[in-house]
Parts: sequence; structure tokens; C-alpha cells
Amino acid sequence: YQRRVREALVSTQSTGTSILHCLDLEMAARQQVSIHGCDDGALISRQIALPAIFKDPIRPDVVSFVHTNISKYHRQAYAVYKEAGHQTRAESWGTGRSVARIPRVCVCGTHRSVKGAYGNMCLSGRMFAPTKTWRKWHR
Repeated sequence: YQRRVREALVSTQSTGTSILHCLDLEMAARQQVSIHGCDDGALISRQIALPAIFKDPIRPDVVSFVHTNISKYHRQAYAVYKEAGHQTRAESWGTGRSVARIPRVCVCGTHRSVKGAYGNMCLSGRMFAPTKTWRKWHR
């Protein structure tokens, strides 16, 4: 709106016409919209000029920002079980055995007995930075 007033000022200074006259012409040139309502059972209908804000171009960056942030309100919180990866008994073998000091499952005579446990790099271990339900889900 201010841009249009500035343009009207520049054009009126060169032609010598009134600013109000230019703004009135702009108001008359705007599209008319119908408003319908009901008051005490009587139908009310009238025409008014479309507000000037609807003549401005749509900004795609604002539309994209609003759309992505509104769509976040439909998300549902999720998380992994807090004890996941720590449901087996495991101890470190210590130093001197030429293996990593990651805890290993304490089961005799099975293929699982030499597997690491608890670490995020181990099979059936916990994940790195387990997901939490108190994450910031909405913006």
C-alpha cells in the first residue's frame, strides 16, 4: 500500500492531480466481492471492494514456511524403549585377551558368548543417542 501511495505521489507531482483523486480511482478499479449474511432471519447481501492486500503477489517462501510448520502439528511422538540394548547380562573381559574392552554376554557354550553387548556398535546393543518423547515435535 505504501508503495502504491509513493507511486501515486510521483505521478501526481508530474501531472498536477490530487493524491486523493488517484487513490479514489484505485479504489474504484478494485474487484467487488459479495457478502451474504443473515440477521434475524432476513437475508442481507451487499457488495464491497476487495481489500488491497489481495492484489499483492503471493510469496512462495512464506507459503512454504507456514505449510511445513503447520504440518508438524500432526506428528506423533515416538521413542525407543529405555532399556533396549541393556536386557542381557554382560561383563568386560578386561585387558590381556587381545579383544576390545566392550562388555560381552555371559553365556557359556553358545555362539552368543563372545558377542559384544550394550555398545552402539554391537549387534543387539543400544542405539546411539536413543530417541526421546520429549523432543521438540512442534514449531
